[in-house]
Order: sequence, then C-alpha cells, then structure tokens
Amino acid sequence: MKTAKELRAEARAALSGNWAKAVVCSIVMVLVAIAVGAFYMYRNISVDEAMATSDPMGYLKLVGWPMLLFLVGGIFLLYPLQFGYYNAFRQLLKEGDADLTNNMFRNTFSRWGRNVWGYFLMTLFIFLWAMLLYIPGIIKAFSYAMTPYILKDYPELSANQAINLSIKMMKGHKFDLFYLFLTFIGWAILAVFTCGIGYLWLTPYMSTAMAAFYEDVKSSYVAQ
Repeated sequence: MKTAKELRAEARAALSGNWAKAVVCSIVMVLVAIAVGAFYMYRNISVDEAMATSDPMGYLKLVGWPMLLFLVGGIFLLYPLQFGYYNAFRQLLKEGDADLTNNMFRNTFSRWGRNVWGYFLMTLFIFLWAMLLYIPGIIKAFSYAMTPYILKDYPELSANQAINLSIKMMKGHKFDLFYLFLTFIGWAILAVFTCGIGYLWLTPYMSTAMAAFYEDVKSSYVAQ
C-alpha cells in the first residue's frame, strides 16, 4: 500500500492546473444541497417551540411535509450527487478528465436508481451499526467507503454486492484510510477559520486522495 504522503502527492498532481474547475464543481454541489434544504429551512424558521407545544397538528403541517421533502430530496438527489462528485475526481485522477462538473452530473444520473439504492443501503447499515455503539458505526463507514467507486467500476454488481466487495477490499485497510483522513486535520482546522470557504479547496483535495486510495487498495485486492 502507498503511504498517505504518496496518495496526497498523487492528488495534488491530478489537481495541478485544475483547481479552479475543482472549486466550481464543489460550489455547484453546495448550491444543489442548499436548494434541497432551502424550502424546509424557510418553513421551519417561522415555527417556534410554543407552537410545537400548543398546536402539534399545525406544527406537523408546517414542518412535517417540508421535512419529508427534504429527506426525499436528500435520498434521491444528494446521495447520487455525492456518488457523482467522488467519481468525477476519480476520473480526473485516473484519466486526466478535468470536465469535473459535467462528469459529476453524468455520473449522478447514470444508473441513477442503483446509485440511490446503494447509498441508501450504506447509510442504513451504518445507522443500524451506530445504534449498537458509536464506534462500530464508524468502523463500518470505513468498511463501506469504497462502495461509490465499486458501483461505477462494476456495473454488473447489485448495490448490496458492491457493499460486500467494499468490505472485502477494506479488510486490513480501514486504519490506512482513517490515517489518510487524519493527515488532513490541519487543513480542516484552517478551513474552519475561513468561515468554511477553505473547504471548497479541501474537499476536492480529499476526494482525489481518496480516489487514489481506492485505486491502490483495488490493485492490492486484485493482486491477491
């Protein structure tokens, strides 16, 4: 396995000359997420705690439907959009294809139903494990982390089979991915002090490094 330093170097090399496109792609993703949540936030902002206590049915009417729409939007749009985002940066790393925003949407809506189902199962399984104890939920999140790339790489696999393959690939490598994320902690702290704007650069950097990690762990798994 490559070291975290080598994976970060690969990510920087892929992003060299493409940072502006990477930032634009991140902005577009953030704007879509804001649009999905805007209606719920608008309706919820006018509801106070007193109303929730005095008029429960009115509260559900004002907040319940927007919350449902928000959840549906999250599952059917934001889940596959995240899939598209990750794989756009993998295409940049592997193929040198810097058309990041267009690739994000192409990946999002290619085999859309399967992507939605894959992300839904991942989230459900992690949630169920976290219900037992918080730590098992974190461990399982790392076990399932390669699923978005596997869904793209192996279209013949079902969503559940892709998750199981991710578990196999990540056997013995969960700490490697955890350590890779840990090496970004300094940048994450700095991004906080920019009121979050720095994440527009940090997220592509981390996503490309994670794609490099997938390519490495996949090669190791195939070799075995």
